[in-house]
Amino acid sequence: MAAVADTLLQLSGVGKRFGGLAALSDVALHIQRGEIYGLIGPNGAGKTTLFNVVTGLYQLDAGTFTFDGIAYSHCKPHVLAEAGIARTFQNIRLFANMSALENVMVGRHLRTRTGIWGALTRNAAARAEERAITQRARELLRYVGIERPHQTLAKHLPYGEQRRLEIARALATDPKLLALDEPAAGMNATETESLKALLQTIRASGITVLLIEHDVKLIMGLCDRMAVLDYGKKIAEGVPEEVRQNPAVIAAYLGGEAA
Repeated sequence: MAAVADTLLQLSGVGKRFGGLAALSDVALHIQRGEIYGLIGPNGAGKTTLFNVVTGLYQLDAGTFTFDGIAYSHCKPHVLAEAGIARTFQNIRLFANMSALENVMVGRHLRTRTGIWGALTRNAAARAEERAITQRARELLRYVGIERPHQTLAKHLPYGEQRRLEIARALATDPKLLALDEPAAGMNATETESLKALLQTIRASGITVLLIEHDVKLIMGLCDRMAVLDYGKKIAEGVPEEVRQNPAVIAAYLGGEAA
C-alpha cells in the first residue's frame, strides 16, 4: 500500500499468530493525521489483537508497522507511549484507590524530566515540575468534563466518568494517536452522546483518534474513515457510507442488511 503524505500510522502485511491460530493475516491500513479512524468487526475478528500490536503489548509476526515516519517492530509499550501512542482498555483499568487527580498525574509522569535524583532530593526543579504536572492534570479533568472534587477516589466516580478519567490519563501523555478500545461500552445514550462530543473536541485539538467500538450508530456517525476486520483479515476500508453499503460487511457484521 502506498504511503500517504500526511499518514501518521501505517500497517502493511501485518500478521500475528497464537500457536496454530492466525489472529491477523496480511492486514494493511493507514491512518491520517487529525482523523477519527474506526475499527469494527464481529467478536473474535482480531480488533483487540491489532490494537495490542499497535500499542506494543503484542509483537507482530509479519509485516511492517510505521508510526510518525519511524518503523517499529519489537517495541515495548513504554517505547510506543513515548513515541506518542496512548490507549485505553475495554475493561476499565484505573488505580481504584487513587484519586481522579492522581490517576491523571500518573499518566503525566511519562513526560517528566527531573528523574530519580530530583524525586529523591525534592530540588527546586522537581518541585516546579510537580506543580506543573498537578496543574495539567486538573486542566485535563476539566477538559473531559469531570467537575466533581478532584480528590474523589476513582472507584467512587460514576461509570461514565471513570471512562472519561481513563481518557484524561491517556491524554496526559501528550499523545499523537489516542487509541480507544470500546470507550462507549456500558454507557447509556446520554453518556454516549457526551463521549461523541468529547472525541470530536479531541480530534479538533489535533490529536488523531483510533477506536474499536461495537456501537455501530456511534462509529458510523463519528469516524472519518474506518476498516472492518473478519477472521483476522481486513474486508473493507473507507468512509462510513462506503463501508455501510459494502456487501462483505453486511454479510459479516451488520446482520444481513444495510444499517
